[in-house]
Parts: sequence; structure tokens; C-alpha cells
Amino acid sequence: MLFNTLGFIFAFAPITVLGFYLLGRQGRETLVISWLVVCSFFFYAWWNPPYISLIFGSILFNFYIGSKLSSPNTEKNKSLLTFGISCNLLLLVYFKYTGFLIDNINSIFELNISVDNIILPLAISFFTFQQITYLVDSYRQETREYSFLKYCLYVSFFPQLIAGPIVHHREMMPQFNRKAAF
Repeated sequence: MLFNTLGFIFAFAPITVLGFYLLGRQGRETLVISWLVVCSFFFYAWWNPPYISLIFGSILFNFYIGSKLSSPNTEKNKSLLTFGISCNLLLLVYFKYTGFLIDNINSIFELNISVDNIILPLAISFFTFQQITYLVDSYRQETREYSFLKYCLYVSFFPQLIAGPIVHHREMMPQFNRKAAF
């Protein structure tokens, strides 16, 4: 779903804002955050429903690694950070560059390796790099919020998911805690 479509303008945006407002007026912060997460996942799944499992799996993986990195820095944490960043980059490379790499290998070595068309997931660069910033912030002890629900919103928040900007965890999380937002 794109921001300039009729479905977004006349259905998704009004329903999302109405739900946000009604739940917020009741002072139900957890429900408001849950509502925004559900709306954000719906927004993402509208493009290609099977890829919702990709973003959700990525969120689970990075939240787990980030929570482990939040303990005081040790040599083990450096290895864990390297592992987390590497897994994120491998995911990105697979979806963005596998076809390119196979084409070049075929051309250089006169091979005929085939690979199915890999459909590039919407916003994979944005949510991957945003989660890498979370891992680095966790490693540097700059993260304070470890709510899985709020982390889901941090990664999937629909207004910035497909067009950015890439923001740090420490910049976005305090905004979710402000009561004035409701």
C-alpha cells in the first residue's frame, strides 16, 4: 500500500488514526501501541502477505540479540554484535544481490546456474539498517527500552517503514512514551 493510493487515503489512514485516537483517549497505552503495530503489519503485508513472516522473524531475531547485548560489554558481546550484523547483512545480500551475483558467475565462468526470481521485500534495506542501529546502540549501552511490543513498532511503524528515515532506537522510543501523543 502506498501513501498516495485511495485505499490508504480513504480507508487505512482514517481507520488507523481513529483507532489511535479512541484508544489513546481511554489512556490505554499498551492497546494504542498494539493497534499501531497491527496497523503497521497490515500496511506491510498489503504489498506481499508472505513477507510479513520475514519482517516479523527479523524483529524476533534482532530483539533477542539486542536484549543479550544490553548487558555490560564483554568480548562475548563483540562477537554477538558481529554475528547479529552479519546475519542482517546476509539477509539483505540474499534478497538484493543473489540474482546479480549468479548472473555474473554464469557470465564469467560460462555456467548456467539458475535461481528463481527473488522478489525484493518492501523496505528490507530500511528495516534491516534500522535494526543494525538497534544492535549497535544496545552494544554501546544506549538503549533503555526493552518492550517487545514497542520494539515491533520501532521497526515496523508504517509512516517511516518504506521511505525512512532510518532512526536510532534512542531517538524514537521516547516518543512512544509521551502521553501527549495520545
